[in-house]
Amino acid sequence: MTSHYANSSVEFVVDGRQWMHRMRELLTSLGPGDAAYICGLQLEPDMDLTGKLPGEPGFQPLGELLAGLATDGVDVRVILAGAVVSSSIARPTLGPFHQNVSAAHRLRRWRRDGDRPIGPPPLADRVLLDWSGSGVGSNHQKVTLVRRGTELTACVGGIDYAASRIDEGPHRRLAVRGGRWGWHDAGAIVRGPAADDVWRVMRMRWIGAVNLPRRRYFWPMVKGLQVLNPASIPAEIPAPPPQTAQPAPGSACQILRSVGPWYIDSLLPWERRHYSDVAPDGVHEVYLTLVQAIGAAQRYIYIEDQYFKEYPGGDNRFELYPYLRAAAARGVKVILVGSGTRDPAESAPMINGTVNADLRKKVLEPLPQSLRRNVGLWRVEHLTVHAKIVIVDDRFAAVGSANLFSRSMVGVDTELTAALVTTGDTVRDLRVRLWAEHLRTPLTDELRPHLEDLDLALGIFRPEWLPPEAPAGSWRKTGMPAGFDPLESVLSLVGPP
Repeated sequence: MTSHYANSSVEFVVDGRQWMHRMRELLTSLGPGDAAYICGLQLEPDMDLTGKLPGEPGFQPLGELLAGLATDGVDVRVILAGAVVSSSIARPTLGPFHQNVSAAHRLRRWRRDGDRPIGPPPLADRVLLDWSGSGVGSNHQKVTLVRRGTELTACVGGIDYAASRIDEGPHRRLAVRGGRWGWHDAGAIVRGPAADDVWRVMRMRWIGAVNLPRRRYFWPMVKGLQVLNPASIPAEIPAPPPQTAQPAPGSACQILRSVGPWYIDSLLPWERRHYSDVAPDGVHEVYLTLVQAIGAAQRYIYIEDQYFKEYPGGDNRFELYPYLRAAAARGVKVILVGSGTRDPAESAPMINGTVNADLRKKVLEPLPQSLRRNVGLWRVEHLTVHAKIVIVDDRFAAVGSANLFSRSMVGVDTELTAALVTTGDTVRDLRVRLWAEHLRTPLTDELRPHLEDLDLALGIFRPEWLPPEAPAGSWRKTGMPAGFDPLESVLSLVGPP
């Protein structure tokens, strides 16, 4: 499934508030006979997509919205990540998987407010827990796919349905551990024939999860052991309808997967099972595409990611560090932007306090001293950078669920990413929006041309990257109007100095 589509549109959305607003627009536009399919690492049934709190006028839990759609004749399906061990344990809580068992149980029992309890609840057989894949990984793909009539809209990215994701620049709304905190994320909305590929991924996930061996879990509120997935779940999702071409002049997009080799993993080798519809070694489309894009870079590589180091389950054959090092060696500016605050679900409050051992040993130290300043790691203070973005030379962008570490590249965590290559302005405009956000500076008509000027904009990160005519030590150019310094210093250099 590595087709390039020159007839499909890709729209990049930055941050969760706008993303959730768009998801609500898509879902509430559906009627009888339409379809809404969601899969993710987690889903909070009680969250309101507009950010409203219980008791506020117009508050509508996501569970209520989905149950209402199903009651009205929309084909609603939800796939939540599961794990063989942690999905079966009531306490202690292990990651999002235990919460997903709870979320699935609640969604299956949810009725729209005011509906009479006649017959089974509308989502009783429409929510699946998917514990396939590597035993040390997760099903990390995040998809919202809607069909209105025969038209598909496929939404992929890093954003789960969780209330803490509803944030936007300048990220001053939230708090964690008594201090200011924000959540920065991104997604891509795809229309046209490329959306068929996302439909096929969802269909594969649904059929695979339906056919998993039965597992039971302990649910404290219900007597006895409950099955993870009820037997009445529909066996499959229909084939995708053909899609009409969308205008995309000078552009081509691709839907990329990372899938490991194991459909069912086990500590007992004889119980392991390969996927029947992927290559024996897995699918590595995200990795192969990023290797090509990084290898073609001439000016800059910009990466946003929560992590820039390896985690258990990775494979050094699928690490991207050698390609980043090679790019820096030929003079490409490698800009890495990560979190200044951890996800609240993680124990430590800070991340990227220093250049980690992987970046130091695999990227920086093998480079001659004179070339090491072609690489830089920055953190955005008070912020979880959860976006998974790779941009190259204003021509290539990849936005999806895949982190930079090799466990995402090899498919230990299953991933889905949308990639775009273009001769137009779509990728440049994404870069401009991101850099303006990290400057905490409104993207005014006066500022935009200076950010669009790549020679000047690179000086945001290192003064020596400015063109010769720009005064050293500041992000300014001779004749530039006042007011283009950052309004707030949140973009901090971690290293190298």
